[in-house]
Amino acid sequence: MMLALRSLVQLVVAMYLAALLSGCATTTANLPPEEPAMHSVAESVDDEKMLYVDDPWINFNKRMYTFNYYADKYVILPVVRSYEFITPELMQDGVSNFFNNIGEVKTLYNSLLQAKGKKSLVTFGRFVTNSTIGIGGLFDVAKKMGMERQSEDFGQTLGVWGVGSGPYVVLPILGPNTVRSTTGFLVDTGARIAIVDGLNIYGDDDESGAIEAAVTTLEFIDTRHQIKFRYYKTHYPFEYFMVRYLYKQQGEFAIMK
Repeated sequence: MMLALRSLVQLVVAMYLAALLSGCATTTANLPPEEPAMHSVAESVDDEKMLYVDDPWINFNKRMYTFNYYADKYVILPVVRSYEFITPELMQDGVSNFFNNIGEVKTLYNSLLQAKGKKSLVTFGRFVTNSTIGIGGLFDVAKKMGMERQSEDFGQTLGVWGVGSGPYVVLPILGPNTVRSTTGFLVDTGARIAIVDGLNIYGDDDESGAIEAAVTTLEFIDTRHQIKFRYYKTHYPFEYFMVRYLYKQQGEFAIMK
């Protein structure tokens, strides 16, 4: 089983890495300059009163929001568009399904930690079904069988345990977060690294490090590919505050589910 999974990883990497690197160079060229519609805190007093979120680091967060806008516009999205251009849609879906299937492990142990029995059973059923019938997760067979994809992380687990969200913070590249969700992200990342190392998925040979780096890069590109949000595309004059408020509400709703 592990040998088959490793072969599958190598196949995915071999198909995308060379084409991806060559496609990115042409897509990023000749982009017209565009400035985000930034606004001062003073202009947004009324909005903040209505959409209050604990944001003691607002000056840092707004600068980081702007940084993420430029990083997204001039670096990340050109790479994603290159990936989408050179990769057939069917294969894009397969890559997304593959990484979503790996993410079922995170949802499973967090569902168990939150004592959410139904979610745990559905997630376990999805992982087993898609890992076998779905050929290592390339096809979401479980969804067609009525098992919808669930989503849990350790930040939500901390919330269920009664840990407060803490102040709002905008992280480089990762975007909107809270102290609690950032802690959860670090725990989930550490757990995933431990699982990968324990299963020795990439092997011990000289190529294992390069394969792991390539897979991580492809996963990052696929993650951004699946997220439809684009900075300042809403044309709302106070987008920073709107995103901050919606992120808070989404986090609270996710804990209650």
